[in-house]
Amino acid sequence: MHLKFRQLSGAYAICRLPSDASIPQFTAPAPFTSITRSADELSIVCPANQAPKNAKCDGPWTCFKLEGPFPFSQTGVLASFINPLAEKGLSIFAISTFDTDYVLVKEEHAGTAREILHAAGHQFMA
Repeated sequence: MHLKFRQLSGAYAICRLPSDASIPQFTAPAPFTSITRSADELSIVCPANQAPKNAKCDGPWTCFKLEGPFPFSQTGVLASFINPLAEKGLSIFAISTFDTDYVLVKEEHAGTAREILHAAGHQFMA
């Protein structure tokens, strides 16, 4: 499967707060923000400059958006994108939404990730 993807602007942070923490109020709209609450944590992916001050955060990360939407019946979408990265030893952080998938890689590996994905047949949309 060959996919189209683009790189979202700016650096991202992956943050963790206690599961009972309040959801932070973000001051500016962003190309992508994800908030997930589980019994164990409140996980937030957001622009690095909006990372909650009291959270445990990791970054900077680069965010790639797969150009969906993809029907729920389509299988292997995310696997076809992340497997080439895993085979080359690049760690990822993936998030799925209703329409598409987002894959974050450490900012210092963004260029290498684009090269690996291109070699795997995926098309970078500038």
